[in-house]
Order: sequence, then C-alpha cells, then structure tokens
Amino acid sequence: MLIKGGNANLTVTEVLKDIYAVKKPFAVLYKKKNITRPFEDQTSLEFFSKKSDCSLFLFGSHNKKRPNNLIIGRMFDYHVLDMIELGIEKFVSLKDVKNSKCPEGTKPMLIFAGDTFDLNEEYRRLKSLLIDFFRGPNVPNIRLAGLEYVLHFTAVDGKIYMRSYKVLLKKSGCKIPRIELEEMGPSLDLVMRRTHLASDDLYKLSLKQPKALKVS
Repeated sequence: MLIKGGNANLTVTEVLKDIYAVKKPFAVLYKKKNITRPFEDQTSLEFFSKKSDCSLFLFGSHNKKRPNNLIIGRMFDYHVLDMIELGIEKFVSLKDVKNSKCPEGTKPMLIFAGDTFDLNEEYRRLKSLLIDFFRGPNVPNIRLAGLEYVLHFTAVDGKIYMRSYKVLLKKSGCKIPRIELEEMGPSLDLVMRRTHLASDDLYKLSLKQPKALKVS
C-alpha cells in the first residue's frame, strides 16, 4: 500500500504514483493526504494495513526538517515490524524516460550491488524490505520472454541508487539471444535517515511459516 502524508509535495506524490504504476495490479494507492507521523504514531498505518489486508507500505511526506521523504516498512500481525526512512536526493520519473515500458504486472528481477547490503544490519533489513516490497507473487514456472524487467539497487558511499531497466532480447546468431538493458524509469537516488527495526527475536518469529495441516 502506498500512502501520501498530509504535507507531501509534488516530487513525493510523483514517486508514489510511479512506484504504484510499476507494482500494479499488486498495490493500492491512497490518494487522499493522511496527516500522520509513522515514527511517532503507527495507528494510521495499522488501520490501513487492516483495511487493505496488506503487510507492506510506502509512506511519502515532505517538511523542512526531512524534505522529500519516504518510509518503507512492513507489518507483522497488523503491527509495524520494520520501518526505514529514505530521503530522495534525485528522481527521474517514468514519463521523463521516453523508452517503452513493461506490461502491467510484469514480475521484476531484483539485483543488489554493494557489500553494504550484507555487512550492515540496517542495510540488510532494507534489502529484505525491498525484496518483499517489489518481488511480486510467487510463480511456478519462468519463461524467457517474461524476463523483461530489472530493478537494480546499489549501495555505495552512504547512498542507495535505484534504477529500472527493460530487458531487450536481440538476435545473436545463435540459440541464446543477446541481452541489452534499456533504462525505463523510475530512478531514485536515496539516502538512509531514521530506522525502526524489530528485535532479532521478533524478526525471526515473523519469518516462521505455519506448519502444514495434517490430513486425518
């Protein structure tokens, strides 16, 4: 679910619209402004989680202290488990990139670059959050022609860079096609701000899968 804060500006609004566009139909965008501060009070987030039966959220806001602000997070049992605040330093929208786009509902391939995603606990949680948020539904089979959308995340020098590409399969003169990446948008340059991370015990509990029901 994508939620617009009470003081969201044009940049934040466009980011939420673009993220919604690449996640459709597996997302809901709440267009009305919601006056809430997730790091101070999670009541509104928990309400929307129950309303939409959704455990993942992206909240956008803007103010003088934290301009162009995004908060990505997830719920466990309709209560906030993890939240990570990201500042937008640069944004290129879908409409700014004139190349062709992927069809709605295309499942992305997720690529993470940078040792920070594995060495730093906050970045490890961010990587886990991004995977949960963007991976889409599980599918039993994969076809080559369906591998046409790449989301690439790079962590370097305290910044997180998100880039979106369309995969082009070109003739190569042999059975395996030649692969090219064409920038599609949106793209974001982000910096990590505040974090709210669940304890290790609660995080492990949230990952547990229910035991399969026994057939009598």
